[in-house]
Amino acid sequence: MSSTQTEQPAANSKSAAISSLVVRTLSEYTGRGPTKARTHFSDDVITVVLQDTLTKGERSLVADGLDEMVLTTRRAFQGTMRHDLVKDVEDIVGRRVTAFLSANHIDPDIAVEVFILASPDAGPQGDGARGAAKRSHEAVTGAQG
Repeated sequence: MSSTQTEQPAANSKSAAISSLVVRTLSEYTGRGPTKARTHFSDDVITVVLQDTLTKGERSLVADGLDEMVLTTRRAFQGTMRHDLVKDVEDIVGRRVTAFLSANHIDPDIAVEVFILASPDAGPQGDGARGAAKRSHEAVTGAQG
């Protein structure tokens, strides 16, 4: 179940929608979504904190000491999901996402998704969804480019 924390009623509804979106997207891509999500919406930054994100298979790998393999795989998933997450967050908030950052932590099992928004009156900005494929490939293969 998603939970949200915001300071403005309008942002509260958007925060709940973003929490649900991120949980649903992670579930679609990994086969299991986190059990807790909290979205913090502040001016030009949206931060989604997720708990209990690892799949049963990932937890098994962690138990065998393969934390880095799990983190590498998660980075690949996050790179692949980037385009969907950015597009859907832009649709929810009505603003352009200029950057997307994502990270996982094993113990405790916590992840964070951060969306940096263009200011409402800004012109064309960078594409928050660009570069994901290259970074995902580098994370998995160790290639540099």
